[in-house]
Amino acid sequence: MRILGIDFGDSHIGLAVSDKLLITAQALGTYRSKSKEEDKNYFKELVAKYEIGEIVLGLPLRMDGSPGTRVEKTKEFADWLEKILKIPIIFWDERLTTKQALRILSQQKIKAKRRKSLEDQIAASLILSSYLESKRIKNHAT
Repeated sequence: MRILGIDFGDSHIGLAVSDKLLITAQALGTYRSKSKEEDKNYFKELVAKYEIGEIVLGLPLRMDGSPGTRVEKTKEFADWLEKILKIPIIFWDERLTTKQALRILSQQKIKAKRRKSLEDQIAASLILSSYLESKRIKNHAT
């Protein structure tokens, strides 16, 4: 089983996947939402291909921890995904992941044009990495 990390946006959805040992997260790419039917098929194929058993979805909270403007849309997307995929979805705080992704891209001297296409998938990878680290810490504590 692997875990899929998602950074959800209006038209771009950043994706990352864990390894089978649930240690690392690798950016998969950015999916551009099309129609509900195409989106449904895409996610079903993705889950089957990578043997996904759980999804970690970034939750856009404000810096004070209160719900951001995109929380409702993100929860609607989660409900839709859960209904079609029938696997658990965990919300994970995504504060500062986009800024961190941009900083990484800037440090790598990636041109501004190319940054946007990489930003969402790196943010998804950061969300998933944070979740995996939290699971490891929790497992060591018990």
